[in-house]
Amino acid sequence: MNVELVIDNKKQAGASGLTYQRLSPLSQKAVTTASSATVEDATRIAESSARAFTTWSKVGPGERRRLLLAAADALEAKIGELSSVMAEEIGASALWAGFNVMASVGLIREAAGLTTQVRGETIPTDKPGTLSMTLRQPAGVVLSVVPWNGPVILGTRAIAYPLAMGNTVILKGSEQSPRTHALLADAFYEAGFPAGVLNFLTTSPEHAADVTNALIAHRAVRRVNFTGSTKVGRAIAVESARHLKRCLLELGGKAPFVVLDDADIDGAVNAAVFGSFLYQGQICMSTERFVVDQAVAEDFVAKFAARASALSSQDPTKEPGCVIGPMINPSSAERINRMLEDALSKGAKIVAGGVADGVVMPATIVDHVKPGMEIYDEETFGPVTTIVRVNGVDEAIRVANDTDYGLSAAVFGSDTTRALEVARNIDAGCVHVNGATVQNEPQAPYGGMKNSGYGRFDGSAVIEEFTEIKWVTVEPADQPYPF
Repeated sequence: MNVELVIDNKKQAGASGLTYQRLSPLSQKAVTTASSATVEDATRIAESSARAFTTWSKVGPGERRRLLLAAADALEAKIGELSSVMAEEIGASALWAGFNVMASVGLIREAAGLTTQVRGETIPTDKPGTLSMTLRQPAGVVLSVVPWNGPVILGTRAIAYPLAMGNTVILKGSEQSPRTHALLADAFYEAGFPAGVLNFLTTSPEHAADVTNALIAHRAVRRVNFTGSTKVGRAIAVESARHLKRCLLELGGKAPFVVLDDADIDGAVNAAVFGSFLYQGQICMSTERFVVDQAVAEDFVAKFAARASALSSQDPTKEPGCVIGPMINPSSAERINRMLEDALSKGAKIVAGGVADGVVMPATIVDHVKPGMEIYDEETFGPVTTIVRVNGVDEAIRVANDTDYGLSAAVFGSDTTRALEVARNIDAGCVHVNGATVQNEPQAPYGGMKNSGYGRFDGSAVIEEFTEIKWVTVEPADQPYPF
């Protein structure tokens, strides 16, 4: 299957004619051939987006809402096709693919409702006869660089919210999921968005940095929106700062899940299995550190291990209903196995699962993890999670915060007041009491702290992210001045 660039709503090969192939994680056979954009293509795309902004930014909220609702319907109709493609390109189960699509449909409809919520305010002034107010206006061209792991939901929010605010968007699809991202963009073209309002490109890994930097540098681009690793996010933040471009970053995570001594253990285990192993743990919100009170640790670990051991690793192209599919590439397995070897050599114990074989790894739980082990600090981003045993609430909070990340977290406890106090003290952008770390609703603000990035997606927070605020006054022309 071939994927081309889309400029001014026209599919076309890149100027160089270069392509690259996306290989299946399991078979290592080519499943997608995609155009590899160059800096020349990036310049053409940015110029197209700038031209489209001059008219799209003036389109009224009703028309923007109509087009977004049409895109939601078009995307919903693609759920079967997207499920098949996500299984081939990124090893996604039908559950993960279905969640991606349907959550995205809801998100687009939420974005459509925001088109009439972009408001300024009047400001009191001491100047007689003067009207002082603020206006919120579209920022300009938004560069959205999106990842492979939640390709539809993370791609959708990078398109729908900027468009709802009156911006134009350049969508840079992931090298790992080009066909998935092309199908997502197609839903907006089918909805009838004008030429240049959404431009789409893919590029090979070796050209990715040059193309991204060229787009950031282009004078038409006024916002940079990136979801991905902290390492790449830091580089994008530096490049954006060089050009005085504001960026929105959602980066890595090491989500802690605190199990207090009065927790509902069965409920905690249910949330633990879901939060740790949905899509092989390759979600930024995946639970990577269980902070468990010693008083309930044996019971929790035994039940959690039993549930995890019942999950089998399968090929989602043959078994769409599987829970554990393949990791994105063999390098993930090599990295995780190295972490496991280090942890075991320092006293940790595997209580479920085991080492990875190629891209296949069982649901794995590592108990008795402590500081000094690589797996204690580093994001695993695979079907493996850790148990850290603690004594009391104060130590639980300290261990939950003993990480450079701060995206999502959870706390389980029957005393809601105490659990809420723990939640208040955890340094994370999202904390769920008696719920899993993996959660998302389009009406609630989502984003991280510390090395998990900055800025917020979803809800009314996106109005701040994707608009400029302008102070405007209307004054008497004949007012006096001191000289």
